[in-house]
Formats: sequence, structure tokens, C-alpha cells
Amino acid sequence: MSNSFSTELVPASDRLAAWQWKAQQICGDYRIQVPKHSPFRGSIEIRDVAGLELMRFYSSALSFVESPSSTSENADCMAISQLEGERSYSQNGVTNILQPGDSTLIDTGQPWSSRCLGEGARLYLRVPRRVLENRLQSSILPIAQRISGQVGLGATLFRIATSLFHEADVLKPQEGTAALEAYFEILSACFRHSGGEIQETRHHAELTSRIQAFIETHLPDPELGPITIAAALGISVRHVHRLFALKGQSVGDWIRMRRLDQCRRNFADTRFQEKTITEIAFFWGFSDSAHFSRSFKKQFGIGPRSFRAGAHKSVQTLGSGSDPFTCDPRPN
Repeated sequence: MSNSFSTELVPASDRLAAWQWKAQQICGDYRIQVPKHSPFRGSIEIRDVAGLELMRFYSSALSFVESPSSTSENADCMAISQLEGERSYSQNGVTNILQPGDSTLIDTGQPWSSRCLGEGARLYLRVPRRVLENRLQSSILPIAQRISGQVGLGATLFRIATSLFHEADVLKPQEGTAALEAYFEILSACFRHSGGEIQETRHHAELTSRIQAFIETHLPDPELGPITIAAALGISVRHVHRLFALKGQSVGDWIRMRRLDQCRRNFADTRFQEKTITEIAFFWGFSDSAHFSRSFKKQFGIGPRSFRAGAHKSVQTLGSGSDPFTCDPRPN
């Protein structure tokens, strides 16, 4: 069953507004830009394949930014096949330019953008993220990675996508399901054989570094946590948790460890000797002195008061040229 829209049926002066209205119904918060004084035209056709939406978008020169109102744990992904024209797709700091025949994957639960300087057409297959993770047998999706459609598996993937669109209205439900199974199998193989795992690992390392830098500059904020981090970096809370799980720790553990380390440094620095232990702890985001003391002792094997006294004593004994962090204070 097809559902179509075309600006050819709309007065020229209203075409852009009509397009944006229709696109927002499909994609959510969708802001577009077109070249000034350039006539706009476009069309959208939506077909159903085994319960999933397969959409053909055509337009004249058009750039857009999609900004989800909130990150969703149940967001969809778009498997994109470029039909005509050259178009760039960007997400999470990764940008790739697709030629006709190329494919890529976008997470619609996170901000993303696309740009095309001329006419172009593309297919969007909307897939629930949890379904795609199950099909690819991974919770780490290779977002915004280009799959070349010139030869091999990429070309096969493109042909299956276009065939799904053209045959959608005549495929029986079980046939559509079988065809989608073939599509997902080829998609998974494309990522495995294109070095996607290496590229995605590198991307995750870069994103983790950005998260850690954000944490480092916001340690004094008592509200610092996965929600504020995700909002600041434009990713989902789930993705933040997943990146730290890959490192074998939780976000909260990392924040607590970094705060404790900053407190330890301040305790050993004579410039802060007029500050109380509680003042220093509260400055670095702790809100309960008893909890802080327990956490400090668990982390470093000594209470904050004993550590501070031992560190200052070592500085006085060893002189200004020594490093107070090399001392080995013992509990009294």
C-alpha cells in the first residue's frame, strides 16, 4: 500500500512550506534550507514492507537538520540508499558523502544532518533500533558509515533495497519478511567486510574522549550525570552507558573516581590547607561528608583526614622539591 505526496500539486509559493510540513510528519523536528531564489520541488512516496516503512524522497537542492526533541531508548534507525545525486550525511562528528548506489545508517534518536547541492533521490528504510541491533547482533551500530555500492556486497545491498521498493505492493507478507531478512543479512556482512568494526571502535574512542573531557570540566556540578552528559553531546543516555560499559565501568563510577582524585590532589596541596575537608569535597560535587569519607577510604585505603595530615607532613619533611603524591601515608 503506497502513500504519496508531491509538491507538483501545490502552488509554487507554498511548496517549501508544504514539503516541510509533510517531512515533519514523517521525521519529527526537521529544519530545512534551500538555495535562495531557487524553485523548489519534491516528492515523497511511502510503501510498506512486512510492517516497515520504505520511503522514497526526491527533492531539488536541499539541506536539513533533524533534532529529536528528546533522546529515546526506543528510537528508530534509517537505512539509507542513495538513488540519484550526491548527498552528505553527518552524525556524531562523522560525515560521509554518498554517490548513487551507496548506503549508510543513521540513528534518528540523535541529531543528524544532510546536505545536497543539486537534485537527488534516496530511499529510507525505517527500522526500530532494537530490531536492527538484533539483526546485526550488536548493540553498537556503525552510524554514518559509507557502504560503497560500486561492486560486491554494497552493490547487492543497493539492488535489494531498490527491489524492495519497486515490489512492495505485490509482495506477500511472508515474501516481504524473507526479503527483509536477506537485506539485513547483506547489511551486516557489508559492515563486517568494510572494516566497519575498526572504524566504529575508533569513533567510540573519540566520543568517549569527548565525554571524559566534558566530565572533567563539569566535575564541580552536583547535577553531573548521564542525562546532562547525553544532552550536552547530543547522544542518548543509553549510548553514554554503553560506551562506559565497553570500558568495564559505569558513568557514575568514573565521575566519582575523578572527583575523589581531585579532592586527593587538593588535600596534598598546601595552597588549600585553609580549606576544610568538607569544603573541598563539596566543591568537587559531593553532597554528603560521611559518604565522601567512606568513598575516599575505599578508593585510596586511607581516610581523607589521615591522608591530608600525612601528605602535608611529607611535604614539610622532604622539602619543596619532592612530590607529595609519591608518599605512602598509612592510617593511624
